[in-house]
Amino acid sequence: MANSKKSSKKKADGPAEKAPRGFRIANDWKGDVQDLDPRATPGFSGKKAEGKEFLLARDAELDELQERLYAAHHGNGDGRSVLLIVQGMDTSGKGGIMRHVVGSVDPQGVEITAFKAPTDEERKHDFLWRIRPHAPAPGTIGVFDRSHYEDVLIHRVHGWADSKEIRARYTAINAFERELAAAGTTVVKVMLHVSYEEQGSRLMERLERPDKHWKYNPGDVDERAHWDDYMEAYTRALRATSTVGAPWHVVPADRKWYARIAVQQLLIDALTDIDPQWPTADFDVLAEIDRLRGTMGQDESD
Repeated sequence: MANSKKSSKKKADGPAEKAPRGFRIANDWKGDVQDLDPRATPGFSGKKAEGKEFLLARDAELDELQERLYAAHHGNGDGRSVLLIVQGMDTSGKGGIMRHVVGSVDPQGVEITAFKAPTDEERKHDFLWRIRPHAPAPGTIGVFDRSHYEDVLIHRVHGWADSKEIRARYTAINAFERELAAAGTTVVKVMLHVSYEEQGSRLMERLERPDKHWKYNPGDVDERAHWDDYMEAYTRALRATSTVGAPWHVVPADRKWYARIAVQQLLIDALTDIDPQWPTADFDVLAEIDRLRGTMGQDESD
């Protein structure tokens, strides 16, 4: 494979605010994903140990925001929600995002959907047919571990859809995400950007450690032969589907700790913008305190 896996160290301009959000892709972006450094840490100047501390220190903030989102719906009927879409090459760290970021909040308010290859029944329908039922319910965070974007990525790389069909799918995706936004869902789209070299190291670790053999798929090596094609497919998808209402963030993923704090930050941003409020009580709080005290002994009420 020709000069594949170009590993340019050019860094794109980060957001004005100094916070770890990866590289935000503008709706008029004309760049190339391979020009974004997968080892960069935009918005964060600390090292690994500080990044891990940062992640843990903000767990409580993310947890409270998620609980407020859930409570606001169940108490006030607030219909807003968040959809986190996580895309990336194999070994890019999607599992770590699920465990260390999404896993830090109350699971009753989260629904994770890992989309696999479509079934025979799903292939009979439009590619979004199997996606729509998994849109997040009001008050919840939905997470797509891979998503409808597979239909413009792997399908483009392997020629399972022609260019005309891929363009039609970009249009359908943008319309679908506008529908989600109109229904009160904030869409957060993340590409975990791992380098060819780092992916090779992570695959080798899976082979060298018996406790990681279960994570190894021989097909991953076959897909590495298409690396440049995948990077082109990602570049085209980012250009076509990064919109004002649902922008992409390319999150450098060679440093797993950075990818986690960046995705955590993006979720905190989304929930902060929603600003869900604790619901007000629909009963007389003081009267209920008096009633409860009447059922308690002296020791209990002291």
